[in-house]
Amino acid sequence: MKTKLKPDTWLFVAIQDPGEKEHFFGLHNEQMDVAYIPAFLNKDDAQSCLIHLPTKRGKKYEVQAVMYEDLAKDASQNKFLIFILDGDGNILDKIVPDQL
Repeated sequence: MKTKLKPDTWLFVAIQDPGEKEHFFGLHNEQMDVAYIPAFLNKDDAQSCLIHLPTKRGKKYEVQAVMYEDLAKDASQNKFLIFILDGDGNILDKIVPDQL
């Protein structure tokens, strides 16, 4: 499935250490050898999937909405892909942020 995202489309992502030192929660897929930011089309999917993702003990995580344009810019600068996931963690789409 190719997800049609406009620059002002809202996505839901996990923020690690919300507050002063917050950053997007990213993962590494060892099979594909790529770093990615898991993103969701709705908040419910993000919240239900977050509890199944490999998080670090002692860190805080919070689901927040972010515009695709902002997420893509940060992902590109840090050499991350964006994986659009469903609530079960299945990959719906893989996005290379430079292809905005």
